[in-house]
Amino acid sequence: MTRSRRLAKVALGGAVVLTCALPITPAQAADPPVGTVRLSTEKRVEITYTWAGASGFQYRPTSGSSTTWVDYPDVEPPAHAGPDDLATGTDVVTSRSGSTVTQRHRSTDTTATVTIPSGQTYAAAAGWSVLTQDGNGALHVLRAAADGTTTDIPVTGFPAGARPNAYVTGGSVRRLAIVHTLDGKRSVGLVDLADGTFRTYVTDVAEDSEAVFNDRWLVADWKSIRIDAEPGTQPARVAWLPGRLKAVVGDQVLASDPDFVQGGTQLALSSRSLVTGAASTVLSPSFGGIGPTLDGGALATAGPSGLDWNVHRITPTPDGGTATEKVAKLPPYSVGVQGLALAGGELFVYGETTGGGYLRHSSFQLDSMGRPTGQQTPRSPALNSSACLPGDAACPQLEALGDGRVSYLWTSASGQESVINVGLDAVTSRNEPTDGDSGGRIPNGSGRYVLYNGGSGTQRVVDFPTGTTDGTTVLTRPRTAAAVWGQVMWTPGTTQGSVVGTHLKTGQTVSTVATGAPCTPTDIQAVNTWLYWACGGTAGIYDRATGRKTTVPADNGPARLADGYLLRENRTTHELLLTDFHTGTAATRTLVRLPTADENAGGSNGRWAVDRFGGHVAYLNGTYGEVSIVNSGVPASALAQMEAQTATPPGGPTNLNPWQPVWQLNKPADWTLTLSNTTGTVTRTLTGATKGAAVRAAWDGYGEDGRRTAGTYTWKLTAQPRDDQGPALTVTGTVVVN
Repeated sequence: MTRSRRLAKVALGGAVVLTCALPITPAQAADPPVGTVRLSTEKRVEITYTWAGASGFQYRPTSGSSTTWVDYPDVEPPAHAGPDDLATGTDVVTSRSGSTVTQRHRSTDTTATVTIPSGQTYAAAAGWSVLTQDGNGALHVLRAAADGTTTDIPVTGFPAGARPNAYVTGGSVRRLAIVHTLDGKRSVGLVDLADGTFRTYVTDVAEDSEAVFNDRWLVADWKSIRIDAEPGTQPARVAWLPGRLKAVVGDQVLASDPDFVQGGTQLALSSRSLVTGAASTVLSPSFGGIGPTLDGGALATAGPSGLDWNVHRITPTPDGGTATEKVAKLPPYSVGVQGLALAGGELFVYGETTGGGYLRHSSFQLDSMGRPTGQQTPRSPALNSSACLPGDAACPQLEALGDGRVSYLWTSASGQESVINVGLDAVTSRNEPTDGDSGGRIPNGSGRYVLYNGGSGTQRVVDFPTGTTDGTTVLTRPRTAAAVWGQVMWTPGTTQGSVVGTHLKTGQTVSTVATGAPCTPTDIQAVNTWLYWACGGTAGIYDRATGRKTTVPADNGPARLADGYLLRENRTTHELLLTDFHTGTAATRTLVRLPTADENAGGSNGRWAVDRFGGHVAYLNGTYGEVSIVNSGVPASALAQMEAQTATPPGGPTNLNPWQPVWQLNKPADWTLTLSNTTGTVTRTLTGATKGAAVRAAWDGYGEDGRRTAGTYTWKLTAQPRDDQGPALTVTGTVVVN
């Protein structure tokens, strides 16, 4: 029987999620984390502006109540000149309590007070001006006077018998729009807040139409008119733009947020010149969070995803167009972590980041000390959730392979499993079914090879050589303790305590070692020259380089071998224990006491992960969506090659079919690849950094001079360890250009 994976609810960053009625005790670190990352939704956050002026703006998420103030960078706000200078009102923030309206000039913090007279009610405010309505329906403009009193300017020209439907502020502190109904017809006009005069500009507008304006133009119901047009001038029809009217900036009217969007359509903020009629795209993708500012500009949210979702300030340009500038990055919401994997300085985090019930593998780059160096990056397509074994919270089973990829176990609703491989980009997923097997595990893997232990008792090695094709099962055998590292699979030998290494490409035995285990190992793990074995209540490390044997602690908690150390979780005390054995003597210390409960309470790929490729340790710290990274403190082994794919492609390298070698290393490195002709002259030099711990290069057969000459070329790869521990690695070979 299977159960559906629990899909975590999205919450604001920093919120704590309770998986049951009891609170989660956060992690208590003995070694301070070197960094913390937060898994975030890629869904774009929609916001509402509560104020937008000349010096900055205030916003709140539409699904929240807390607000945030933002100052524009490198902007000189208007100086305070008092309520008599309406232009300085572009930086005025208004608050109201009963009949008292407080106006604060945000840049200078100078305040003024408007007292609403008895018998009048508040209608709207813009800059230094407050619009009210009395019991007879007459409108008034109120403004603070120098002596502390309130000046009352009656509005003239508002049609007798007209009923205001809406008061609209826009890109002006001089004017305010009033949508009103008279004799059953809706119209839009502007009140001049300087002298209280009102003028109707657009008549007979649709009930659901928008009105936007600045000090040059009014646009309502897709009809535009100059503010200074002679009385009697009829508005001109504006050619349609996708969406609804949002603002007027200079001579451009902006529109976005259409009511209907075809699937796959990228939402954008569009503009049309009210002078020439030309249309253009201002920002894409863009939706929600779009509106005018008091100084005649506009604000709009835009970006590729919620991970890079920004507020842009839009201002007019002298040529009649618009200019945009990023003025704030909107923090995304946190998402629950449903799986961890760590390899080659890459932290893979699995969760529902795409929204809509789909999940994705994302990654964070870490430096040689384990510190995060980049933002969250999608590393798989949006994926369907997997069914899980009863009681298995660490689902799906994850294994980071050290070459920029991660494999995981996907289970269908009927329980049948497949090994899935992702990570080279955000769109590709590769698959290898297990012939109907179920109830399995992915105990380990590295580079192109993934080990699968089926519930049926069958063990498989799945090969994903390049990431461009689906996987193939290259070995099927009865299930035993086993480990894959590089090109070699390690399994128990026929004699007590022996472990045999089998080359996965040739099928030949490459080594048989006597680990000193007093029984047949029930757990085998391999990293570099280290072999870990466990059976019963004993465990040890065998160093194939020196023949040294080291006893390490053994208990019932999950354990993972890394480069020179062993990581274990005590499921009773919730301690994460690191045993350093790289000198031949085992020394154990507590890294962190993990949360007593968590949304992912499974094994080493549930709530903690260890980097076997010369790296460090990551764990869920008890705060929703957060992962902490701690330095292992153990020096990494010298740089070494684990496996390589360097065969010349059929027909030789070309633009369409380049030579794409892969060298799997044991830790991250920076690399240089040179191609030399038969005379020893270097004709091409390529450089880069490993993806995880794998060198991935591409050569089309052309030299630096743009010429292509047939022949056999000698390649030389020089890799410099990124942690600066140990010497550089150099390997050579040949490739043929036809």
